[in-house]
Amino acid sequence: MSIVLAIVIGGLFAASFYLMLRRSLARLIVGLALLTNAANLLIFTAGGLTRASSAIVPEGETAPIMPVADPLPQALVLTAIVIGFGILAFTMVLAYRSFQTVGSDDVDDLRTTDSLDPLPPRLVTTLAPPAEELAVAEPAHRED
Repeated sequence: MSIVLAIVIGGLFAASFYLMLRRSLARLIVGLALLTNAANLLIFTAGGLTRASSAIVPEGETAPIMPVADPLPQALVLTAIVIGFGILAFTMVLAYRSFQTVGSDDVDDLRTTDSLDPLPPRLVTTLAPPAEELAVAEPAHRED
């Protein structure tokens, strides 16, 4: 079973790298999704796939009943899923914004954005208090 999973994981990594090296932003996004899934499968396979009970100690016992599944790969994969979803969402918004600006999803067309008219300068508002609040008050003197 591990040999089959290793071949599947290798195929997913190869397909994701192939798609990420293409010129289309849509293929880049699909390649990123495949890459995160391949990494999750790799973590599960490296942690050892077993059909065992959860690592919860029953009431009245001092140790969990064996065999127990390792919870560390499960926690790592859960974290990787959340991070992968965040990266995927950010990439989709970035691709949408670049499509709005350039009008194409070809990565080579993004080089032409340097020649676009720059945005007008924005007014910078400061968060500093007014000058009268910055005046230093004289310290109060105590007379004893």
